[in-house]
Formats: sequence, structure tokens, C-alpha cells
Amino acid sequence: MNKPIARSKLQDQIAPRLARLRAGFNSGRTRAHAWRYEQLFRIEAMLTEREDEFAAALFKDLGKSPGDAFTTEIGFVKAEARLARKRLRRWMRPRRVGTPMLALPARSKIVPEPLGVALIIGPWNYPIQLVLAPLVGAIAAGNCAVVKPSEIATHSAAALARYLPDYLDPDCITVIEGGVSETEALLAVRWDKIFYTGGGRVGRIVMAAAAKHLTPVTLELGGKSPAIVLEDANIEAAARRIVWGRFLNTGQTCVSPDYVLVAPGREPALLEAMKAVLTHFFGADPRTSPDFGRIINDHHFNRLTAMLEDGEVVAGGQIDKNSRYIAPTILRKVSPEAPVMQEEIFGPILPVLTMASLNEAIAFVDARPKPLALYLFSRSREAARRVIAETSAGGVTINDTVLHLAVPGLPFGGVGDSGTGAYHGIHGFRAFSHDKAVLNKPSWPDPPLRYPPGSRFKRRWLRRIL
Repeated sequence: MNKPIARSKLQDQIAPRLARLRAGFNSGRTRAHAWRYEQLFRIEAMLTEREDEFAAALFKDLGKSPGDAFTTEIGFVKAEARLARKRLRRWMRPRRVGTPMLALPARSKIVPEPLGVALIIGPWNYPIQLVLAPLVGAIAAGNCAVVKPSEIATHSAAALARYLPDYLDPDCITVIEGGVSETEALLAVRWDKIFYTGGGRVGRIVMAAAAKHLTPVTLELGGKSPAIVLEDANIEAAARRIVWGRFLNTGQTCVSPDYVLVAPGREPALLEAMKAVLTHFFGADPRTSPDFGRIINDHHFNRLTAMLEDGEVVAGGQIDKNSRYIAPTILRKVSPEAPVMQEEIFGPILPVLTMASLNEAIAFVDARPKPLALYLFSRSREAARRVIAETSAGGVTINDTVLHLAVPGLPFGGVGDSGTGAYHGIHGFRAFSHDKAVLNKPSWPDPPLRYPPGSRFKRRWLRRIL
């Protein structure tokens, strides 16, 4: 006989809070439109009334300016919650589908229902947005949820733990702080849905834990997202948009362009244009710019500084260990085998490699794990068609970077190593819903065609209607 697995003290401490959420869901209250609408409204109210507190936490954790804090985190989530409120009735409405002749007379429909109690594990790089945006989807779909913010972004995690209970239904939404031990304790519990944002290593741990309970999982991971710059690209626009996307949040963005593949004849012009953009964006000394942040902790600082040796520094390269500052840095003459090209950089370093043709660029991308995003800069519709058709990525943006995240009608998610599942807008609602198939058939009439015993007559008619 198998011995029961011993529960940890942390599981015993967490258990009463989870039982409260399970009771809250089983009460049926979260299924009502009014409850969902009110909770979404309260998320907006919290971010409006506590904007200064959240912005201060983001500055302490990542050095984010108030403008970046609002645009990429606070305002982003408010827009998600507002959209969900406005379209909630439509999303909740059953969807009629056609019924085949064999099943007539009957009506068929798809009824979206909440999954139950969800676990949302957030990352440190966008510690407000990447916790609350999934929570919007969970609430809109009618679920209860545990929010586990990253322990690395300590001030943001504390702000969430402080304010979420003041605004949201405590019987249905709770925050659990902590580090690896708390996450392990949470993953040992049965959930109805797990939503994880972070790196692939932990993503595999999450999926393995979920498999023990057959829990559905959404994994929002990352990867090395390429930017391809062809001969016919608008170099000035490409430079602005690549530099903006790469160094947004000090490069600590999962969809930022992680490296550039450029036609050899355009490399000098692109490098000069990007250097000029860096100065325009952040000044002669980005260390003093209010729009350029800092690396989250010493571990990541040390990891990133080692990558500065992997190519020729075209711009940047300066560091300050005391403040965890790494200047926005552009590298050229980078080997595809260099360490900077072997893992997602997640910092303010941009390698630039040359590719002789679009064919070579596509082959380079396809030989590597599927990225979370792919960017192409070209005036050619045929080049865009080929990149979309011949590569695989979570999302593709033509002649810009990152902005596909801002389109609520587009699903945001990865493929392969960059993740599984998607959210934003209705896709967030669906990530936390089950589409229940419902067939409603009257008792009469009840034609005998499908019932035994069989006959040539029945088979002939079945062939006609199937």
C-alpha cells in the first residue's frame, strides 16, 4: 500500500485560505454577471486610487518612471478591465451552433462556464501588469483565484498584498506572498487552472506539477525574439522602434527584440541610426535619464555583464554595480554560438548579426526554438507574407515592435518553447473558461432511424443525412 504524501507546514497554513476560496466558488456567487462586473470595476478603482503607491513600488523595484509605470502596467491593466466590463455580457452569452439532421429536432449551443479556483503566478519584470491582467480574465470568466506575485519584485508584491484585499472580494480573491517554498506548496495543491508567466525552466516545473492533477495550464514564457531588417527597410523608423522595444523596461521585457538580423549593406546605417536614437531617448549619459531603469537584482546584473564580452561594443557598455546600472548597449560582430545568443538576454544588450538574404534569416530563425515574438522591417508585402508563412512565433509585428500586445482583439501567447495558451481581451476570458457543449432535444418526435435493429431502409436514409 502506498503511504500518503506528508503535507508541509506551508500547505497547512495555506489550506484554510484555499478552502475559503473553494467555498466562495461553490456558493455560485462568481457566476453572476453583477459579481464579475463589480470586481472588474474595483480593479480599475484600485489602480486609479492607488496609482501613486503602485508607481512608487515599481520605481523601487525596477527604476520605472511614472510614465512607464502607467503606460506598461497600471494603464494597461485598467484598459483590460474596462474592456472586459463593457463586453462581459457578450462574452458570457451562450453561442448557438448548427445541429446536423441526424440529431433533429434539437438545439445546440456552447455555454462558457468558469473553471473554478485558479492559481496565477506572476513574474518580476512587469510585476503589476502580469499578475492583474490574467486576474482580469479569471474574474471575467467567473473564477476565484490565488495571486502569487514574484518575491523578487518585493515592493510591488507588498503593494498587491496590501491593496487587493481592500478592493476585491476576499472570499474569492486572495494574495499569497513568498518565495520558492510557497510556490512549491501551492503547486502541490489541486487547482482548476494554473496560469504561469516566467521562464521556461520553472514553466516545466509548473507543468509537471499540474500534470499530477490533470490541471489545465497556460504558460507565458519567453525566448529570443528576432528583428529582421531587410535592404528595403526604412532604417530611421526601424532604428527608433527596435531601440524603443529593446530598451523598454531596461530590456527586461519578454517580447523585446532579443537580436537583430540585418542585411550586410544596411548594417552601418542601422548601427549609426540606433546610436543616434539612444542619445535622443536617454541623453549622452543614460545613467541620469529618468526614463532608463535598473536591473532587478545582483544575480541578473552579473549574468548580463558577462554578456558584454560577446561582441564588439558599438554603443554603451558602461556599468555601475552599486546601482545595478548597465548602459543600453549595442553589440556587433557577434557569433551565433556566443553565450549572448544562447539564452534570452532579458536586459539592455542588443546583438546585431548580418544575414545575406531573407532565406538565410528565415533559416536562422527556424533552426532555433520558436520565439514569443518576431519582427520584420521591410516595405515588401511578399517578404511579410513569407515571414508569416515560413516561421513560427507567438506573434508577428511588421515594421514595429511590442505593439501587438496593445491590440485587445489579438491573442497574446507563445508557441513551443515560448509558451502554451494565450490571453488578453476575450482570449483571457476563454483561458479561464470551459466551453460546455449543450444539446437540448425534445422527447418527441423520435424517429427510429438510429435505433436497432438495422435494415437496408435505415442504412439508405442514414447515408443520405450523414
